[in-house]
Amino acid sequence: MKKNLFLKQAGMVFVFIFSMQNGLKAQEKSQCLTLDLDMAIRIALSENPTIKVADIEITRKDYSYKGAIGNLLPTIAASGDYSRTLKKQVMYMDVDIPGMDNGMKVGQDNSYSLGFNFQLPIVAPTFWKNIQLSKADIEQTLESARASRLSLVDQVKKAYYNIMMSEDSYQVLKESYDNARLNAKDFRNKYNQGVASEYDVLRAEVQVRTLEPGLLQAENGVKLSKINLKVLLGMDMDIDIAPANKLSDYEKDMYEQVLNIDTSLQNNTNLRQLDLQADYLKKALTVQKMSWYPTLTATGLYNWNSMSNGSMFKNFRWNPYSMVGLTLSIPIFQGGSRYYKVKDAQLTVNQMKFNRQDLVKNLQMQTISYMDNIQKSIKQIASNKEGVIQAEKAYSIMQKKFEIGAATFIEVNDANVALTNAKLSYYQAIHDYLAAKSDLEQVTGNVDLNSYMQSHQD
Repeated sequence: MKKNLFLKQAGMVFVFIFSMQNGLKAQEKSQCLTLDLDMAIRIALSENPTIKVADIEITRKDYSYKGAIGNLLPTIAASGDYSRTLKKQVMYMDVDIPGMDNGMKVGQDNSYSLGFNFQLPIVAPTFWKNIQLSKADIEQTLESARASRLSLVDQVKKAYYNIMMSEDSYQVLKESYDNARLNAKDFRNKYNQGVASEYDVLRAEVQVRTLEPGLLQAENGVKLSKINLKVLLGMDMDIDIAPANKLSDYEKDMYEQVLNIDTSLQNNTNLRQLDLQADYLKKALTVQKMSWYPTLTATGLYNWNSMSNGSMFKNFRWNPYSMVGLTLSIPIFQGGSRYYKVKDAQLTVNQMKFNRQDLVKNLQMQTISYMDNIQKSIKQIASNKEGVIQAEKAYSIMQKKFEIGAATFIEVNDANVALTNAKLSYYQAIHDYLAAKSDLEQVTGNVDLNSYMQSHQD
């Protein structure tokens, strides 16, 4: 009996602990992280794999730069050599020596050599310019990392705007769906009272079922937009997120923002990368020219030599040997390869000038296009906002007329559809404004990345 009672109590404790664990897991999964746009950008700049790869590339280029500096430092190496003579050389004399008709064998059975040698570049123009070339390569990598951050900021902004757009659209469709259900219920009640026709009831109920697929699609759109943002933020998919703002919150500041928009292209990352690339090519051209210059290298060695006959492990006789010197190398002719390499590098530098001119024109065209879209969206927002006010008033009037039996289902449904379309157009216009503004900031490069980095460090 006691044993059964103990097992029963232990089982109840196990069930309780298991239920608590499941409850905690469910609570963890149900946690919702509310994000504002700045917080989302900070998380993305810290956790996105693309940014981590770009930072690793900067470190890798820094190692290459330090390696280029190392070429100017002394090179010291230790060496060892052993050789065993299998058949000795025979030496003959021009004079007649008794017993030397068959020649005289020379050399030792074993030969050993151990020592150190070093080299130090004294005059090395190519090495000097390669250091500048590596530094220019680091600058290109830094700008490429900045371009990755600017692109990520643009993607995060648009993903965040898409979440707000999908949630607001879902809410509008949900209100339309609820209105349709309410109207269907009212028609059913009026039909039971003999006031409404069966046709109106059927039309109202069909309208409810017609709106359901769109509502489900909007709900799915909210989930997909959140997944897209979580991928950009490098977050776990089990964490639910929600925007801290709505699209309508951005309307009050947009007029001031438009007045302060900077459309200059001096911070455009494509132009800066092109200029850095042109500078890199100029330095590479100088390196090619430096291949014509002489080089001077200091050399030295300190060796110990030993020779012996018989066993390789006996009769060691070590003798030191040391030497220092200078090696001067003057390039004279290499088949014209250096000449044509210089010409090729010069043409590449000239190509960059025309590429930059073409890029500037395209960027200016994009800037004008995005500014036009921003101004168009602002006008559309003002118009659509007025349209929403009018549609709400029209729907309210039609609802009152319907309550007293002065309006048909078609009139009520038309008013509901008009209100839904007006709200969707209003939110879409705000979304288009924010997207165009983000595109413009991406093109101009006028994004303060340091503010996000500093906020994250704080």
